[in-house]
Amino acid sequence: MIRIIRGARPTDIAEIMQVMDAAKKIMRQSGNMLQWGDGYPSESAIAADMEKNGGFVVEEDGKVVGYFAFLPSPEPTYSKIYDGEWLENKEHYHVIHRIASYPYVHGIFTCIMDFCFSHDSNIRIDTHRDNKIMQHNLLKYGFTYCGIIYLANGDERLAYQKHNHI
Repeated sequence: MIRIIRGARPTDIAEIMQVMDAAKKIMRQSGNMLQWGDGYPSESAIAADMEKNGGFVVEEDGKVVGYFAFLPSPEPTYSKIYDGEWLENKEHYHVIHRIASYPYVHGIFTCIMDFCFSHDSNIRIDTHRDNKIMQHNLLKYGFTYCGIIYLANGDERLAYQKHNHI
């Protein structure tokens, strides 16, 4: 098995959307009924990640099996945090959004995190309160729960940060 992470290309969108559909099924089966509803993430959201050079696919033996966005700060929805504070709030950071993979592919989360931390030591991420799988993975990888942020549409998200001091 050969696994690589590379920049997503427009020709990958159909495969990425299949991965997104599989991830939504995992969410629903685990009791996360509200996150990623109403056609989100859309093809246009994925294309916007690519336009910012922040859309990435995980390939296994030449097949797209995962997707994530890795984008530089600032993230507008992270400017205010409630019921807590960021671990560090002065340095540049990256944010990870839209992590998705097939359920039969194991180790994707760690693979993605290792890739991202090889590019930046200060990373923020958020997830839905009902996404227990993501919360578990974040804490297991060493992220710290920092508080609550609100998306542009007003939806609440739990915010995490990991800062590897150099």
